[in-house]
Amino acid sequence: MNELRNRITAALAADVVELQDDSAKHRGHAGARGGAGHYSVVVVASRFAGMTRVDRHRAVYDAVGDMIPHQVHALAVRAYTPDEWQRARASA
Repeated sequence: MNELRNRITAALAADVVELQDDSAKHRGHAGARGGAGHYSVVVVASRFAGMTRVDRHRAVYDAVGDMIPHQVHALAVRAYTPDEWQRARASA
């Protein structure tokens, strides 16, 4: 999990990377049987400004793509700019 976090942080110059291991929820799933994990990640990076949601997700997947499918089976991404992240946290 540290490698996943470190790669995302380095590739995107991310201010925040909140990573959660959801693997226990997927026991018995075909992808989980091989040892690959299921993760959720929140990424906050200035680089996301002006990018579509799809482009933001692609940037995250580009950072960790070679980890899929052997180390990471599934990665749920929520990607924000710093301003979007502040607004999202304020409304929560």
